[in-house]
Order: sequence, then structure tokens, then C-alpha cells
Amino acid sequence: MAVAATVFGWWFTTGLVLWLNHLPGSGHRWSMAVATGLLGVALLTLESVAADTSRGGALLAFVQALLMWGWLEMGYLMGFVTGPSNRPCPPDAAGWTRFGLALKTSLYHELLVVVIVLSSVALTAGQPNQVAALTCASLWLMRWSAKLNLFLGVANFHAEWLPHSQRYLVTYMKQRRINLLFPFSVVLGTGFAVLFLHRALEASDPFLVTANMVVGLILSLGVLEHWFLVLPVQDSRLWQWALPDRRRREEGELKGALAGRPLA
Repeated sequence: MAVAATVFGWWFTTGLVLWLNHLPGSGHRWSMAVATGLLGVALLTLESVAADTSRGGALLAFVQALLMWGWLEMGYLMGFVTGPSNRPCPPDAAGWTRFGLALKTSLYHELLVVVIVLSSVALTAGQPNQVAALTCASLWLMRWSAKLNLFLGVANFHAEWLPHSQRYLVTYMKQRRINLLFPFSVVLGTGFAVLFLHRALEASDPFLVTANMVVGLILSLGVLEHWFLVLPVQDSRLWQWALPDRRRREEGELKGALAGRPLA
């Protein structure tokens, strides 16, 4: 149950955000309004669910984390909360200058992520069910790792998943076979995933089995997403249902354009 819920939640919410992300402007407004309502429900019930040590309580806490994280991702990708800059990276920018410019494109959002993650930690402090807080923290750290790897350079990235208003973010990404941070990201992510999965296998309490399994799996899926950045696999097929025909054509055009760029 924990495996099915975690993998399905990761796959479905990613596709749902992708689909909503490409709706017209009015679609962004109503979908963000619904997501904000669900965020409020998740935050209001976070403390009570954190006291639930049943298997269902662990899965419900995982759903709460997905609602919070989905709201954060939608707010950024739809352009509601980004940063003080929305300009492409100058061609001559390099080093810390380039990093500072990249940070300005998402500074407000990054601060908001910290607020939401710390809120989940504060609201569940001292409670036995820490699945929501641990899931949010895991998603946060794996996301930061993925963004840094994209900034430093990877072989694959889905520029076509961004709406047109956010396409300038591609100019802050590099295309290269691999970067020096990538091995550390994978090793650390894998280590923490193994730790939680080992705890799940060793536990006898159904709650502890489910709680550790959920967190271990979400970390494992984060590591898998890192591998998608460097391996020659078409991971976009997992979410093909979220890409209508028009966007599939855009995907092909963008991939064709990127194919001509040399790998470092």
C-alpha cells in the first residue's frame, strides 16, 4: 500500500501540475485558487494528523505533504511567486555572477519554500507522525539538488515543460554530460533513502513500516529523477498523458533545437 500510494502520488501529481501548468491564464488562476484552498486544509489538519499513528495516518500525512508541495510548484511555474528578476541570463555571465542572476529568478519562491517546510516542522513538532514534515524536507532538499545540477549542467532537461512565460529559465541551465556535484547528490540521496527503507524493513509496527517506507521511496524517486537528468532515457513518456498533441509538437521542436547544442 505504501509503495503504490507513494509511486502513484509522485507520478500523478507531477503530471497534474504539468497539465495545469500549460493551461491558459484563466486556468492558472482557478487552479491556483483551488490549490490554495487545499493548502489551507493541509496546514489546518497537519497537527491533528501528526498525532495519528495508524497506517492510514502515515498515508494521509504524505497526501498533506503533496498538497503543500504541489501548491509551491504551481506558484512558481505559473509565475505567481518567482523572484525579483524574470530576464534571461546574459551570454557573458559566468561564475558567481551567473549564480546570483539565477537566484534572483526564484528568490521569493525559495524563501516561501523554506517558510512552508519550517511550518510543517513546527506544526508537527513533538508528534509521533513526522511523515508530512520529512516528506516536505526530502522534496525540498532533492529539489535544491536538482536545480543546482541543472545550473551546473546535465545532459537532459525538459525545457518544453515550462510555460512560455517561464522559458527564460532555460538560459540558466547548461547542457553537458555530467557535473561534479551530480555524484555527491546521488550518493547522499541514495544513502538517506536506504536508511529509511532499512528502517521500514526492520520495523514491526504497521505505522513505522508505512512511515519509513513512504519517506524512503520519495527519496528514491528523487534520486531516480536525478538519473533522468544524465541517462539517455525518455522519462517524459511517463507523463505523456499530460501533454496534448500541440505541446508534444513543441516538445519535438525544442528537443530538435537542443540536439544541435554540443555537450561539454
